[in-house]
Amino acid sequence: MIKKLLFLFLLFPFFTKAQTLQSIKGVVNNELNLPQADVRVVIQGTKIFANTNQNGAYEIKLKPGNYVVTFSSLGFTTSNVEVKLTAGKDFNLSITLNRDLQNLEQVIVQDQIGRSQGMIRIDPKIVSQNPNVSQNFEAILKQLPGVSTNNELSSQYSVRGGNFDENLIYINDVEIYKPYLVRNGQQEGLSLINPDLVGNVKFSAGGFTPRYGDKLSSVLDVQYKNTDTVKYTAGVGTNGVSATGFFSYKNINGAVGFRNKQNKFILNSQPVEGSYNPQFYDFQALLNFKISKKTSLSFLGIYNSSKFGLVPQSRETQFGTFNELLRLRVNYEGQEKDEYNNLVSSITLNSEISDKLNFKWVNSVFYMTEKENFDILGSYIFDEIENDFANNNFGRVRANRGIGAYQNYGRNELKADIYASELKLNYTTKKSYWETGFRFQYDKITDNLKEFELIDSAGFSIPNNFSNFVLSQSVEAANQVNTIRYSGYVQNSSDINKKLSFTGGIRFNYNNFTKEFIPSPRIVFAYRPNFAKDIIYKLATGLYVQPPFYRESRNFNGSINREVKSQKSLHFVLSSDYQFKGLGTQLKFTTEAYFKYLYNLTPYNIENLRVRYYANQQSKGYATGIDFRINGEFIKDLESSFRLSIMKTGEDIENDSYIIQNDNGSTETIYPGYLKRPTDQRVNFSAFFQDKLFRSPTYKVHMNLLFGSRLPTGPPGAQQYQQEFNIPAYKRLDIGFSKDILDPESTHKPRLLDKYLKSMIVYAEIFNLLNINNTVSYLWITDVNNFQFAIPNYLTARQLNVRLITKF
Repeated sequence: MIKKLLFLFLLFPFFTKAQTLQSIKGVVNNELNLPQADVRVVIQGTKIFANTNQNGAYEIKLKPGNYVVTFSSLGFTTSNVEVKLTAGKDFNLSITLNRDLQNLEQVIVQDQIGRSQGMIRIDPKIVSQNPNVSQNFEAILKQLPGVSTNNELSSQYSVRGGNFDENLIYINDVEIYKPYLVRNGQQEGLSLINPDLVGNVKFSAGGFTPRYGDKLSSVLDVQYKNTDTVKYTAGVGTNGVSATGFFSYKNINGAVGFRNKQNKFILNSQPVEGSYNPQFYDFQALLNFKISKKTSLSFLGIYNSSKFGLVPQSRETQFGTFNELLRLRVNYEGQEKDEYNNLVSSITLNSEISDKLNFKWVNSVFYMTEKENFDILGSYIFDEIENDFANNNFGRVRANRGIGAYQNYGRNELKADIYASELKLNYTTKKSYWETGFRFQYDKITDNLKEFELIDSAGFSIPNNFSNFVLSQSVEAANQVNTIRYSGYVQNSSDINKKLSFTGGIRFNYNNFTKEFIPSPRIVFAYRPNFAKDIIYKLATGLYVQPPFYRESRNFNGSINREVKSQKSLHFVLSSDYQFKGLGTQLKFTTEAYFKYLYNLTPYNIENLRVRYYANQQSKGYATGIDFRINGEFIKDLESSFRLSIMKTGEDIENDSYIIQNDNGSTETIYPGYLKRPTDQRVNFSAFFQDKLFRSPTYKVHMNLLFGSRLPTGPPGAQQYQQEFNIPAYKRLDIGFSKDILDPESTHKPRLLDKYLKSMIVYAEIFNLLNINNTVSYLWITDVNNFQFAIPNYLTARQLNVRLITKF
């Protein structure tokens, strides 16, 4: 008996171990779906841990029970996973770690090249947190130095005195073009950038390096991601729906995204009442095929469609001063149907020839088809009304100022086919980084214009035999322009010493339309005086050339100026970039002062979103100003930013003059000299602030404040020196509230949702909280006394929006 008990006693440890110790094991991958070594796997509340091997594998043996497993590695976000380990059954736990873009020390290491070259990195996740009407990615650019805007419905933006055509936009090295025929924001649908697919974003407001193309103002460089720790994302709200999915199968990985924009509710608050029928949707796909360890083939496909229909019924607009309150009432007939389609496709071969040499070959096609069809007749009554509240007379007609009509007619169609092929080589040495590239592009543009505008506001009160109707605008033209373009660059980034580095090189371009071969030298110096203090000073200068694409060569009457030349801009940018700790967090303060000398310019006019060039004129000009910005996580995991931009831009048109008659009957020739450019918005201020409720940190507040000072404008057909009227300052406050039902700080998470979902965020947003009537353009009419009045066209009013974003 004693022998049996002793035998059982000796076997007990082995029996216990065999029955109770189970394994938690698996593989840890990174964002590229590659094994991640040296990841620390810790069992919370114990001293038990393991590190992943070169294959990303790990294994830990534990007794059955409930555990929290923590995965951590430098440069990656820490992940906590709850595990229920049962007897007799191992637990397989494989995860993907996401790079921690908020890890401050890691950001400093990764972002040194971008900081030295004057590029601003943007966190893509801010897009979903930023309350904005347009739902476009470009909305976050309004928070950046040098960027100005006065239209929340549009993705268009101007930078440091430039117009919408002067901004470079890339998606995965493919140049993106904005719509040409769009006249106002309500016609514009979704921009081509899908925020859910964005992995990396860089932006420069001027002084960018030679590797970027040939535009005068700015560059936005967007890189899509083909893998993500979140496999699926779905969004639904009163303003539309979206869905994104990431997948991986053997050597293939990629992503697909769908978006649909519904802004009927937004448009119903417009001054023109009627039946709006907008249909905006977008489908995108990104595939990456790994041919070998060092070679991959990528495909990008985008189909973007915007259809806009409007059957207007009526409009009522009140404006003026307290002493002279005016009202315009319009009844409409007719309708508008517009369609804008974009198809983008690219194939990229990327090969790492050696540890030092990388090769990339990008081939792309870009198809644009735009159609405008409108025939709208408006009959109006223009009154001066009472503003006497005391005697209940407010709104009564004091005097009739005019009765008239106007008609807008258009049948316009533009097609653009753009084919491009670009070779890029990157070479790394011990002390420098070389980049070079050569690009071939062929443009085929067909444009058919037929439109007129009639305003009868001067002769309505006298007998009229219909022989004196004059069209205020009339265009009929058919153009076809085919252009071959060559461009290339050589660029080097090196350290001169421990404190001073530079990135510089030369770019060239040639096209058979202007037949100009223009070299563009550019260089950026970066100086870091004290490694103990994280501050960088930069000086950037260079020549930036913009060959005419098509619109720059088309006159107001639709004819093409075959003699137009490339516009040029010489940039001088002095800036500082200071990262420091303050207010209990890491902050970044940037300052940029700049001067741009502009020459061989083609003057232009902007009406709402439509840019039209005086293609037969030429001018010289300047833009100068200073930008300030401070940003950082004032609240943990929530980035906020504040910026102030002060700018002035003007131009002197060659050989412009006009004659005035003096009181004594003599005449005098006036040479206007430097005039304000249409984008001369002197002051821009923006604030994007995020916070958590003190007692309920799972509830968050997102506030977006924008201010832009007034813009010069004038009546249609007026010369540049007559643009003395002003669009009032743009003021807007949007606010949003969000709640993540599965927030890590939440104490009551639904178990079923927590099991299958990563997050479920509910947003409630109020657009234009203060209900400010922002003016975007004017309708010009003349009263019975032959005085001309500008009737404001307002942007969106206050609107409530609700949306839900779910991540699987």
